[in-house]
Amino acid sequence: MKILNNLLANNRKWAEDIESAQPGFFQKLSKQQKPEYLWIGCSDSRVPANEIVGLLPGELFVHRNVANIVAHSDLNCLSVVQYAVEALKVKHIIVCGHYGCGGIAAALKHEKHGFIDNWLSNIKDVYIRHEEKFESLESEKEKVSLLCELNVKEQVNNLAHTTIVQDAWDRGQKLTLHGWVYGIHDGLLKDLDVSISDKTSLHPIYRIE
Repeated sequence: MKILNNLLANNRKWAEDIESAQPGFFQKLSKQQKPEYLWIGCSDSRVPANEIVGLLPGELFVHRNVANIVAHSDLNCLSVVQYAVEALKVKHIIVCGHYGCGGIAAALKHEKHGFIDNWLSNIKDVYIRHEEKFESLESEKEKVSLLCELNVKEQVNNLAHTTIVQDAWDRGQKLTLHGWVYGIHDGLLKDLDVSISDKTSLHPIYRIE
């Protein structure tokens, strides 16, 4: 007995619709992968990376984890970044968080959540570094929203500090890092204006010569 037949049916219709609109699309796609963008986003099911930026399969390389974190100890994320930068030669890396993020909200609480608490420590570190910015905020929603933004900015900086990104810049490769936040409530993206294209804006301690 087959299960999830509805998803398989959806897949057939999706493939037929794309092939009808662009004959030969999948044949062409199967022979090459040349995205210009790497998307590092949250695993939240409400944030479909390709769809919210209107890109087709093959146009966006994607890595997702809880709360869109770029941790220097996360070999999974760093492997994706290295492949995207060195093999695919992407021109842009977008770190995209989203308002109402469950991981961010959990990091602000003192409750036990299990193994994921170790992962959420990365977010707690961001909170501690900016603790004074939360003092005037009264609602939990405001605090979560602010931490969502601060977390994205932190992860963009973490990306810029990696040898992968800095080596690309040293080679003269055009690569820009961006920080965005997605609003689940309205479907719109917000540019946090933290783009980085070279080492000049980095603190000297993080520059690898």
